[in-house]
Amino acid sequence: MDKMQTENGLGVLFIVATPIGNARDMSPRGADILERADVIAAEDTRRSVVLLNKLGIRAEKLASNHKFNEHGKARYFIDLLKAGKSVAVITDAGTPCISDPGNELIRSAVAEGVQVVGVPGACAAVTALSVSGFDLSAFVFQGFFPRENADRGRLLERMRRGGVRTHVLYESPKRVMDAVAWFIREQVPCRMCLCNDLTKLHEASFRGTPEDVRDQLAAKGDYEKGEFCLVLELAEDYLAPRREHIVSPEALLVDAMVRDGCRPKDAIRALLADEANTYTKNELYAASLRLKELL
Repeated sequence: MDKMQTENGLGVLFIVATPIGNARDMSPRGADILERADVIAAEDTRRSVVLLNKLGIRAEKLASNHKFNEHGKARYFIDLLKAGKSVAVITDAGTPCISDPGNELIRSAVAEGVQVVGVPGACAAVTALSVSGFDLSAFVFQGFFPRENADRGRLLERMRRGGVRTHVLYESPKRVMDAVAWFIREQVPCRMCLCNDLTKLHEASFRGTPEDVRDQLAAKGDYEKGEFCLVLELAEDYLAPRREHIVSPEALLVDAMVRDGCRPKDAIRALLADEANTYTKNELYAASLRLKELL
């Protein structure tokens, strides 16, 4: 049985996976941890209380830990852990921290010497990969598919130059058809496995080329419900060798500022809109900070 407190008197932080649709996928160990934990840090307490009710666990120990309060709330949970209280982190569905809140709390716990224990279970990305039938000798989780075309283009460039054929992404039902259509417009040679409502009663998978998947979605008609997980297998000859940057991000920023007579943040915006640019927003922002230190 898992210890809820370490020998030095600190509480244990548990990262607990919950079902992604089928409540029977909750592991006995995960349910035991949620029953015994002093506090349950939940992404959405309204959704988590439904699961707790099914498990017969009292909801009074729920505390919110979502993306809008994660940074400030981490200190609250750390203080509880240092006082010897155990904390279990859960998300709305699946494994916490996979494009969900939790990382800030884990980083703080590690820095404070608090033991962090993972309690494995369902994960939409891994489940979709497992049923894809694609090459899984290596794969990359890309999080949520970007909304802006410029960001999508940069993501595709990174995918091509990363040397890995298989990629998995999340997408909302409202934008899934647009995402598939984008791959068609860009003429990306790939196979798709688009999974909807994994583990639920009406679970469905759409497979084939992007055109095949588009047609299957259109034939289904009512597809703007549930969550989607998209697995891509790029054609091997579509992968491109990694390109080394010839010009530093600092030089690009200075050139843009001089050329356009603008501030660093405007230069970053202009470079991100330039399809020839291969630097990410974070890389350009870090370069602007380095330039500021030099001035």
